[in-house]
Amino acid sequence: MVDLTTRIGGLTLANPVMPASGTFGPELAQVFDLDALGALVTKSVTPEYRAGNPLPRLCETEAGVLNSIGIPGKGLDHFIAHAMPEWRRFRAPLVVSFSAPSVASFAAGAARLAATPGIAAIEANISCPNLEEDGRAFAMHAETAAAATAAMRRAVPGFPLWVKLSPNTGDIAAVARAVEAEGADALVVANTILGLAIDIETTRPKLGSGMGGFSGPAFKPIALRLVWQIAQAVRVPVIGAGGIATGEDAVEFMMAGAAAVQVGTATFVSPTAMLGVIEGLRDFCARKGVARVGELTGAALPSRLAKAAE
Repeated sequence: MVDLTTRIGGLTLANPVMPASGTFGPELAQVFDLDALGALVTKSVTPEYRAGNPLPRLCETEAGVLNSIGIPGKGLDHFIAHAMPEWRRFRAPLVVSFSAPSVASFAAGAARLAATPGIAAIEANISCPNLEEDGRAFAMHAETAAAATAAMRRAVPGFPLWVKLSPNTGDIAAVARAVEAEGADALVVANTILGLAIDIETTRPKLGSGMGGFSGPAFKPIALRLVWQIAQAVRVPVIGAGGIATGEDAVEFMMAGAAAVQVGTATFVSPTAMLGVIEGLRDFCARKGVARVGELTGAALPSRLAKAAE
């Protein structure tokens, strides 16, 4: 038997596989048992109602998907009153992704969520526009990422707080260290990378807002590199995300330093993709004689390889 139990800060997960925010909802319970997952992650919730970005919001490319959804939703009050009763049906730990336009609203929203029964952790999506910095995303700079994280940590002392980073920054390791220093319990690495597709017949971008976030198989080597860099820069657990579709993909991310993984675009292709990732991890560990899946974490990092060579 392979022990798939995974520890992320103060949370113990039955296995290290969970959905990426925005690619999953409770309606998938019609397809498979959601309690088979290590955790459940909601789409991003915002303090107020948001209409989202103009259509079209999604387009397929040769090796992935571009999206510009714009976090549409009915706001935090509606989520707590109407969505939470649905999520409480499941036993797997619930992680609520939360996005806000200012430091103060990040803190206020985190406090509301931490006080809501049934929520096991907050995933702070700091890859959103910061109205106090002329629309630049919090995750673009260490200082703004740290400010948002510090405000949330003060608002929810002791409550599990994960922070989702953006690949669209020049020094993601510096952002990771700054967020860790302000009390993040784990880092989710990473959100989508900016991309563009153009319809050559209409001479217009294929997305209504122009650019969008790129995800899928072609993003995997970039996300894997980010996990590798950040795992060597911080001590808190790293949750890898980006192009993961199989157990072998998950093994790579864990060897690069991830303690757990999130599956996004692959679920659009196959709603049961996450179950396949779990089984693939279990089969790999059994084949290699690995008793605990956590032994994979960081196995390919230079420090571990150097120690193994001694």
